[in-house]
Amino acid sequence: MFWKRFLGVFTARNLEFWRDKESLSWNLIFPLVLVAAFAFLFDSDDRTIVTVGVVQEAQTQDQNTNGAILVPELASLGFVEQVPYENREQALRRLQQHQLDLVIAPQEQRYWLNESSPGSALAAELLSARSDAYAQEVLTGQALRYVDWVLPGILAMNLMFSCLYGVGYVIVRYRKNSVLKRLQATPLSAFEFLLAQVVSRVWLVLATLIVVYLICNAIFSFVMEGSYLLLILLAFMGSLCMAALGLLIAARTRSEELSRGLLDFIAWPMLLLSGVWFSLDGSPEWVQQFAQIFPLTHLLDAARAVMFDGAGFTEILPQIVILIGMTLVFLLVGARLFRWVGDGR
Repeated sequence: MFWKRFLGVFTARNLEFWRDKESLSWNLIFPLVLVAAFAFLFDSDDRTIVTVGVVQEAQTQDQNTNGAILVPELASLGFVEQVPYENREQALRRLQQHQLDLVIAPQEQRYWLNESSPGSALAAELLSARSDAYAQEVLTGQALRYVDWVLPGILAMNLMFSCLYGVGYVIVRYRKNSVLKRLQATPLSAFEFLLAQVVSRVWLVLATLIVVYLICNAIFSFVMEGSYLLLILLAFMGSLCMAALGLLIAARTRSEELSRGLLDFIAWPMLLLSGVWFSLDGSPEWVQQFAQIFPLTHLLDAARAVMFDGAGFTEILPQIVILIGMTLVFLLVGARLFRWVGDGR
């Protein structure tokens, strides 16, 4: 009986989505348009500054997060941006992907350049002209286009909005229109209803993301160093976490206006501070720490590690554990607070 009731609600929610042509078109066409726009508008590699990664020890890095000079030899050059890195491998990977022009380790008196990057050669000349104390090491690597880097962000943004509003807003609408009140009179339990809503949204989002990625990849040939199965696993975990968050927000809310405000209050800070459009590497330390409260941050960190660094399961396990933990908290609290008719009625 459980599966019969669950499949009934699951099928009804899927049919509702497929029959909503506007929502279906938005979920498919909007990310395609965004990817195409970023590909054509930001395809140029022209930049007005030279970006240098400076590998620092932890205590030294803490002393330089407030704008202090990292490499004095480059301090007088206003067009040179110095970004501190505590992890050398991360900085070198950024250099290989042409996201940095140079990596300097002041304590070791060494620097690394990417021989396939014109900007890297320029940065090395600038440093050599001001100091001959640094030993040179050479790397090479494939350039990472901005459209490559922003693709996971666009797909994650689509995932976030689809799950938050597709679960949270829909449940509130059902409650306001007394659909939940009528369902309460049936043998359907709250657990069965909520599970069907979450599972329906998750598989629809996964199907949409796969279709969008395949179309975009056929056109732009994105960088992919890791496993597609890991990427699908991350999309599944991210969708589940966002759907659970939407459920939590809609647990008792009866007003569509209030639910939209709450969803926007959660979604937009997450969109701006999770690294969707730009890297947080050069941002203040407190911003990077604050961004860790958002599930989208961990989803994007893991997805980019898989796509660009070829990370395996063990490398992204911390992000997966965090997403699972957040999902369980959202689900347990949301299920505990859930009411068929909401407060005040």
